[in-house]
Formats: sequence, C-alpha cells, structure tokens
Amino acid sequence: MRIPVAESAPSELAVDLHEVRKVYRGKVEALRGITMQARRGEVFGLLGPNGAGKSTLVKIMLTVVKPTRAEGTILGEKVGTKSVLGRVGYLPEKHRFPEYLTGRQAIEFAGAMCRVDRADRRRRAGELLELVGMADWGDRKVSTYSKGMMQRVGIAAAMVNDPDLVVLDEPTDGVDPVGRRDIRDVLVRIRERGTCVFLNSHLLSELEMVCDRVAILVQGTVAAQGTIDELTAESHRYEIVVDGDAPAWAAEAGLRAEGRDDRTLLIVATAEAAKAQPVVDRLRADGRTIVSLRPVRESLEDLFMRFVHDPETGRARPPGAARSSPPVASAGRGGAA
Repeated sequence: MRIPVAESAPSELAVDLHEVRKVYRGKVEALRGITMQARRGEVFGLLGPNGAGKSTLVKIMLTVVKPTRAEGTILGEKVGTKSVLGRVGYLPEKHRFPEYLTGRQAIEFAGAMCRVDRADRRRRAGELLELVGMADWGDRKVSTYSKGMMQRVGIAAAMVNDPDLVVLDEPTDGVDPVGRRDIRDVLVRIRERGTCVFLNSHLLSELEMVCDRVAILVQGTVAAQGTIDELTAESHRYEIVVDGDAPAWAAEAGLRAEGRDDRTLLIVATAEAAKAQPVVDRLRADGRTIVSLRPVRESLEDLFMRFVHDPETGRARPPGAARSSPPVASAGRGGAA
C-alpha cells in the first residue's frame, strides 16, 4: 500500500531524512535506510516497538550518534551539523532537575546551557511558565512538583532557546489523565507557534489525539508514514446495526453481515456518507429498525499492531533491529526501500 503525500518545499521541512543507516560493529543493522520528513508547524509522532531504532534515529538527529550513512537535513542544515543544535530543543525521557531549584530557575539554567543570554532567558522563563500553565508555581522548588508539573516544566526548558524543532521523548510518561490532557494542550500551542514537535511515545491513544502525522518504525525500517486518516484509509467503513436477520439483498449490495443475538451488524465498506445512504434508504423502505449507524476506522493502536505483527504467523516480530530477516513491507510516502 502506497499513499501519496503532497510534496513539501524544503523551507517547510524541519526534518528531511533520506537513506539513514546505522550498523553497529559491522553486523547489527539498527537502521536500514530510513526516509522521513517532518514539517514545521506540525506534531509528528515517531512510534515503534522496543528496539525498532527510534532512539538511534533521534540520537543521529541530535548528532549524538554518527550514522553509517545519512543524507538530508535538519532545519535546512546537513545531518550531523553541530551548530544546528542551537535551534533544537530536547526533552529526554525521565529528565531530572536539581531539587533545590525552582521551576523558573530550572528553565533559566537550561537557557544558560543553550547559551541564551541572561536577559532573554529570564524573559523567556516567564513566558514559558505561562505557556505550560505553571505561572503560579514557577517560584516553588521542583521538589514540590507532581510528575505532570515536572513534565510541563521540562517542556518549557526544552523551549527556552526558542527552537524551530523540539524533540520530546515520552512527555506524558507516568502522568495522570488530567496532566496528559494539559500536556496535549501545550503541544498544540507550541505547534501554533510554527515549531515542529517531534514526539516519541508509547501511549498510542495520546499520539492519535495530538499528531498531524506519524511514522511507524519496525526492525530498523519505516513501515508506514503519513496522516492517520491516510494510513487507515482502507479500513474506513460504516457499521449499521438493525433488528432481526440480515436482509436478503445484503450480499447483492456488497454488504458484510454479522449476526448478533437478535440483531445484525451490516458493514458498508466506504468512508463516504453518500455511499452509505442508499443502504439506509433501502432498510427504511423495508420497514427495518435501525438501532445504530456509525463511521468506523482503525485506531492508531490497530494500525500499529498490524505492522508489528508478522502477517503470515500472526506473531509479533522479534524485538530489536533485524539482523538477517528482510525488511517489512513499507506503506506511505517515505517507506524504507
């Protein structure tokens, strides 16, 4: 399955990677030809099972790890250019601040490490505390913060250098539902500033609610990339529940019917309401009681599980980058070759 995605001008791309490969010790292929693009002003989700190569890819983007091969750019500069890091923000997983600092001081400290001058980092700290909803807590020590408050201050610290690209690793890990909702709102506000938010998380329901586009890594390759609607296009359908047995004309109309006690589920394989309407009209003409009608598509979790399981055996693919097995079939623009 290949899904066409509109071309982006180079100036619109925060991340533009091509044929990124990393081989450890000459034999372990962590990344096997990654091609991926993330645009400015969008939230881009990177997901995959443990060992798929996500951390290696992020480390290459941040110049921590040297790739075996990499073409493309980060914020318009060649991959591996150290100077570009001044325009990148980063929140690592399970970050820690010294407990004797206040939230404001933690953000200013991060600014000092990014070489933001004193006046700017003080001004930015106040603005960012407001942005992440921590203005009333900025002068309290981080030792008094909840996990959600720590994450919000961590996001603020990652934004202190006013980055064009911010990379967030598990920003909602261990945060309660209210805190996760607040962090989602923060990510949307960051996106509205024109920043590219590059998000790495295992909480697929969270990614589905906030991401504009996603990429799924499996065994060192891009198995799928695009918007969730694009990647789930083949699963779009309407489900109609009616009282009684399936109508005699169901098969003729191309419907799939499933009996459920004294009711029947009719599946109309289309994403277009106009194409489902004739089925509804015919059911009404027959005097059938329509119990429910709803549009359905795969969730991001369904999509993820489809790519991480072997279609022949139904079993999860082995963890870690593949060493000898062939790459999984790719889908969407930017699938690995």
